[in-house]
Amino acid sequence: MQDLGSFDLIVVGGGINGAGIARDAAGRGLSVLLCEKDDLAQGTSSRSGKLVHGGLRYLEYYEFRLVREALIEREVLLAAAPHIIWPMRFVLPHSPEQRPAWMIRLGLFLYDHLGGRRKLPPTRSLDLATAPEGRPIRPAYRKAFEYSDCWVDDARLVVLNALDLQMRGGTVRTRTPLVGARRGHDAWTVELADEAGGGRLTARGKVIVNAAGPWVEDVLRSTGSNAENRVRLVKGSHIVMRKFWEGEQAYLLQNTDKRVIFVNPYEGDLSLIGTTDIPFDGPASEVAIAPAEVDYLLGVVNRYFKVDLKPADVVHAFSGVRPLYDDKAANPSAVTRDYVFDVDAPDGAAPMLSVFGGKITTYRKLAEHALEKLAPFFAKMGPAWTQRASLPGGDMPDADFDRFLAGFRQRHAFLPADVALGYARRYGTRGDDLLQGATSLADLGRAFGGTLYEREARFLIDREWAATAEDILSRRTKHGLHMTDIEIAGFEAWMAGRR
Repeated sequence: MQDLGSFDLIVVGGGINGAGIARDAAGRGLSVLLCEKDDLAQGTSSRSGKLVHGGLRYLEYYEFRLVREALIEREVLLAAAPHIIWPMRFVLPHSPEQRPAWMIRLGLFLYDHLGGRRKLPPTRSLDLATAPEGRPIRPAYRKAFEYSDCWVDDARLVVLNALDLQMRGGTVRTRTPLVGARRGHDAWTVELADEAGGGRLTARGKVIVNAAGPWVEDVLRSTGSNAENRVRLVKGSHIVMRKFWEGEQAYLLQNTDKRVIFVNPYEGDLSLIGTTDIPFDGPASEVAIAPAEVDYLLGVVNRYFKVDLKPADVVHAFSGVRPLYDDKAANPSAVTRDYVFDVDAPDGAAPMLSVFGGKITTYRKLAEHALEKLAPFFAKMGPAWTQRASLPGGDMPDADFDRFLAGFRQRHAFLPADVALGYARRYGTRGDDLLQGATSLADLGRAFGGTLYEREARFLIDREWAATAEDILSRRTKHGLHMTDIEIAGFEAWMAGRR
């Protein structure tokens, strides 16, 4: 059994919360092991609505603290990773049957002012009969409100946190599930399965952080813990379709059940529509969209837009399980998106911190608060530091992506415009490392389809823990959405041939 050594922190779970906590801890001088049973972001953190947003609808549930924190974090994260996070305008057609105009105006006024907005433009009213944003909308809807939030490549956000953790001396182990843990007075001894190499691994840690998301209770059971807080699983499904409107704006649609549905531009010529909110009690690894969810989402879209979309128009779909803190709310949409910690340290024995709930937008603050909870156990731990720190690739002057892109295209003039934009978006300033020494497309190696070249695939394998075709096509990039089945099969064969 291989011994990985001793660490201050062993973080279980390679989603956004686990990666964020691990990165923050490493930057404070702690030794950290991050272990994930699958690929980074393979669960909930790659199956979100891909938004860094305040959560406008949470105001209806009086979640003012959460909304304020999320609104502040929008601009913090936008400055930290301008290559994978960017502003987006959302058009909310007014449907008086759901909410009166005064209520929406009040909510948007709070949205504009709760979080000290600086960079993002404010709310405005639109006349859909004359505004270009109204062209795809049915004439029954005459008025709309437009406000700001941000888009994020969710899976890449997780990978960037893991990269920063590694750069700061932390250890990242993917496909290394926790098998069991034994609590001692001063430390935990954990056993891990090495799925890539076979066999077992062991490590010791002063503290375990249980950030396993939908599997948080599985980790509690494997460590023999009996924490009182429990997770509530809620399924959210999205569909991907061809984009059916002009412009870069997104839409927020109110449904008759008081829920809201996002219709967002996605990957250039596609749209991302979601999400549903359905109680879920099965294995999180088996979550999948149901036909009724497709019908639900299309019904909302067809109510507002002039198009008549059908299930056959769906080109891709995905579902995720959100591990929310169980606040006993009857309506899944009303369950809090806030986060809760449980610190379990019976009789002064080695502690375990478990994370319940949370959302992508507030992951950085969640990490700060988690380290505050652990401060009594680490007297020499450094102060909070992530608020003004760039994520890998995000270290651009003034966080100005457009200026960076112009320089990137100039430095690599041989790249087609779409390839250059893709590299700049996915890797930011790291894109120059990816292209080091390349002066022509031939230097990028085999072209697999779409804009995927061999050099990028090898970069992801060597630098970002990618081990399967799905890791690359679905999480590190979205190339799979732009490739044919034959092209995907060819790439899968190339990946398999590397072993």
